[in-house]
Amino acid sequence: RGTTFQAVIDRMKDGSLTAKCLGLVTDREDRGCTEKAKAAGLPVTIVEKKEGESREQFDRRLNEAIAQLTKESRITNHDFFIAALGWMSILCPWFINQWKNRIINVHPALLPKYGGAGMYGDKVHQAVLDSGDKESGITIHLMDEGVDTGKILLQKTCPVLPGDTVVSLKERVQGLEKEWYPKVLQMIERGELNL
Repeated sequence: RGTTFQAVIDRMKDGSLTAKCLGLVTDREDRGCTEKAKAAGLPVTIVEKKEGESREQFDRRLNEAIAQLTKESRITNHDFFIAALGWMSILCPWFINQWKNRIINVHPALLPKYGGAGMYGDKVHQAVLDSGDKESGITIHLMDEGVDTGKILLQKTCPVLPGDTVVSLKERVQGLEKEWYPKVLQMIERGELNL
């Protein structure tokens, strides 16, 4: 759907996020963020996984696409970070090390709860509901070689209400993502968060 990506674009437009988006690199043309990036005039690069391609082979091609954006923008790799919004693939250790402490992810729960391999999207919200927890939220964190194990930059909570469904809880959690992900990017831009 690309809703958090759209929130980032909107915050850049209204000036509350002063970071610049170099472009969008995604693995599929049909992602919601693709049309949003095009509408905002951002360059879009599609890096599709090839049949029989290993994770590292794909990640190396992904790295090349990102490096091309930095080259075209005439900035060094150390002057920017990757906003991994909606990225559902586990990145290989080689890729993580290329961009160490510069890949910012958001998880739709309060890590370390409901994180790890296989815990994404609606599965996370269902697990929160099944547990009987009274609150959920988001975790914005750095990506590392593990799955949802990187340094936590920020967590924000929301209540789990009686009668909540996966859909209603997801909507509340996504509201936090749209509000706080751009704010965290701005905090990084200003040097207020130590990566």
